[in-house]
Amino acid sequence: MFWREHCVTELSIDTASEMASVALSREGNLLAEVTWRCRRNHTVELLPTIDRCLAHMNVAKSDLSAIFVCIGPGMYTGLRVGVTIAKGLAQALRIPLVGVPRLELDAYPHAAFDDDIIAVHNAARGELAWAKYRGAPWREVTVPRLSKPAELAATVTNRTLIVGEVDERLTSQLGKNAVVASPAASLRHAAALAELGYARLLSGEATEPALLKPIYLRPPAIGPQKLD
Repeated sequence: MFWREHCVTELSIDTASEMASVALSREGNLLAEVTWRCRRNHTVELLPTIDRCLAHMNVAKSDLSAIFVCIGPGMYTGLRVGVTIAKGLAQALRIPLVGVPRLELDAYPHAAFDDDIIAVHNAARGELAWAKYRGAPWREVTVPRLSKPAELAATVTNRTLIVGEVDERLTSQLGKNAVVASPAASLRHAAALAELGYARLLSGEATEPALLKPIYLRPPAIGPQKLD
């Protein structure tokens, strides 16, 4: 894969939702992060934010040693913008590119939780996108899927931490086994992408830019998109 002699700074890009996040790190350790409510303005806001973050840390694009990007599932337009920019930078700079799923990034900061962790986000049409994870060692227990809230709630048969976009509709159907994380604890940050992306990089999971594709749990419809 693409490696330089001197690895310097990694760039992480997460545009899977209205809350976008960009981070700079060294060996997965956070140097700087910007997280903001981008709504649907990823096309006009992402690159300027990356440039400001680089300038703030006095880092040139040529100093970047790897790109980590969230690959969804999530907002169609946001994912397309983030993944396209990540692929373009990795290709132009000839540096490694690592894609990490959105639901895993929601769950990963809670890896110390002793039992199952379910990450969830609103996928429209009355459905939720979700996946189950567990720590020690960190692993995916169930792959991302779409379910109605009642169907998801029925899977929570043991003590489980629920993180991500947990609304009242889902909360009202969860039983006593569910532990719901607070909204602040559920806010996704690119710092998690930096840490997990670097671990994937060390384990040889970099991807050729042309081969990296976003995760969509249903085909994007024609017209303005909110969530996949």
